[in-house]
Amino acid sequence: MHQVSSHSHSHGEKKINSKNLLWVTLLNLLITAVELVGGLFSNSLSLLSDALHNLGDAFATFIAWIALKLSSRDSTPKATFGLKRIEILAALFNAVTLIILSFYLFKEAWFRLQDPEPVNSLVMLAVATIGLLANIYAVVLLKKDSAKSLNVKAAYIHLIGDSLSSVVVIIGGLLMLYFELYWVDPLITFLIGLYILKETIEILRQAVAILMQHTPECLNLLEIKAEVEKIGGVKNIYHIHAWNLTDQLIHFEAHVDVNHDMLLSEVDVLRNQIETMLRNSFDIDHVTLQFEYKTGGQKAMISNGE
Repeated sequence: MHQVSSHSHSHGEKKINSKNLLWVTLLNLLITAVELVGGLFSNSLSLLSDALHNLGDAFATFIAWIALKLSSRDSTPKATFGLKRIEILAALFNAVTLIILSFYLFKEAWFRLQDPEPVNSLVMLAVATIGLLANIYAVVLLKKDSAKSLNVKAAYIHLIGDSLSSVVVIIGGLLMLYFELYWVDPLITFLIGLYILKETIEILRQAVAILMQHTPECLNLLEIKAEVEKIGGVKNIYHIHAWNLTDQLIHFEAHVDVNHDMLLSEVDVLRNQIETMLRNSFDIDHVTLQFEYKTGGQKAMISNGE
């Protein structure tokens, strides 16, 4: 009976421009200050709500920036994976705050429907337009990196929601200025809240799946098993586990039962074949394999406690 373990990992992480997150944070703090002053002068509750939304965005992007900085630190004996998963925790936190924010918008919209108040529409429109332009610029800054990190995507959704909120304020201001249709503003606010909620629940679902170490959705373990067992020298692959360390990095471990007693040099060649196939065909970054020959015990594809 022989057992040989090996592992390797490739570095397939996509580089993220963390400076953009810092710039977006500072930009949102500036928008918040302008909208708070404008909301007080115009008596616009929707503008004040938009200011709070921007403040939440500033906090979200700052958390995202801190997470990216910490996740780039090297591994240590006490944190052998480094701090990479802090990005997922940050995305989870941002998603929860977005959900809370959505229900806050629902509540404010309901109160506004019950008791609409006149506002200084010109001041409201001017400030909301400045906020919208600044938010659009912030969205453009993060658009590219939003596809590279769940954490940045959460911050990006924050900004899209805030841009839509600014549009609501502008539309509401125009309708109040020309038609005094005060009920339109809270109606669109409900629609924006539903959009934010829909997008955020998906981020929340992904973050929870990663933290629970679910098998990545992009992987089919039965297909992987079939492909590995096509490689010469492999009799069986079993006790398979696959999970995301982050939304980018996939880890894979398994036992490989070989069909004859191999030299270590032969095992190394076989290991390299399997790892290359897993990397090229399934984008798996980190592979740990335990090679065995004529070992007993249950050899199910999935096993508990392995």
